[in-house]
Amino acid sequence: MKSLMIQGAKIIATGSAIPSFKLSNDEMSKIVETSDEWISSRTGIKERRLLTEKSQSINDLAISASQQALEKASMDPSEVDLIILATSSPSDLFGSASRIQFEIGAKNAVAFDLTAACSGFVVGLVTAFQFLQTNTYRNILVIGADVLSQWVDWSDRSTCILFGDAAGAAIVQSCSSIHNSILSFKINTDGKYASHLSISYEKSLHKLSVGNLKLYQGAFKHVYMNGREVYKFAVSQVPLSILSCLEASNMSVQDIDWLVLHQANERILTAVAEKLSISSKKIISNLSKYGNTSAASIPLALDEAIKEHKISDNDIVVIAGFGAGLTWGTIILRW
Repeated sequence: MKSLMIQGAKIIATGSAIPSFKLSNDEMSKIVETSDEWISSRTGIKERRLLTEKSQSINDLAISASQQALEKASMDPSEVDLIILATSSPSDLFGSASRIQFEIGAKNAVAFDLTAACSGFVVGLVTAFQFLQTNTYRNILVIGADVLSQWVDWSDRSTCILFGDAAGAAIVQSCSSIHNSILSFKINTDGKYASHLSISYEKSLHKLSVGNLKLYQGAFKHVYMNGREVYKFAVSQVPLSILSCLEASNMSVQDIDWLVLHQANERILTAVAEKLSISSKKIISNLSKYGNTSAASIPLALDEAIKEHKISDNDIVVIAGFGAGLTWGTIILRW
């Protein structure tokens, strides 16, 4: 039985991976009736990366991001105790985490998938924190990865322009409570609005020649999004979530050094910052280059910000995810 002594946790390394194929807004206009001006003015997106190789899957992106994080941490894969893969687009409906565990050589790690759409990485970090706090595990690999290009309707201008494919990873390690980096968190769900953003399953009747047996089988449909309602939800709930976390940490908005929001829409990022009276200079955004990469968006943006030396030791970093479910969540980090 593991000790139940309360521990702290900290992110010790990050990694990310993107496909090589780049689809610009001008190229998108050859697929659906749109233009660079129309897309960029409404979303802030200029281009996105898509997984186009038939032989590649979400696993390849997740493996690459994980290996980067392990290399930066100078950690042997056998030292990883748990792998949490946050994704809504696994390569196998039964889950992809176990395949990633095998491919990176993390032979001692438990591995499972977690589905919370665009909030997935935040929920994954919070889940990891619970295991680390109780000293159950020491090193946890949290991955956010999605390939929603495989699930959009490429004739639907309202959704196909938004999404890109990517993966991001973070290694979270237990530490003494004195050096704990995760200062507070809050996660929420409101299933009443689940229909606003979904990939629903549609059944069809199959008549079998065994008595009166009727069997319903079907397939998942394309991404559906009520953009207006998702915008209203994000702009109203995310600032409240952030303020709640700040209050729990005895902090104010002025203490925030960096704001890393789910990269869904530039208008949402700006509106949330304005509601909190946070300078736009504190927003970390790479939306223009990658579009909405769902569970990958926060770790991808975080990894790029670290590579660019934007985030320094002891900076207060607020990360917030929001999306299908509808789910949303915030974590306050001291870097």
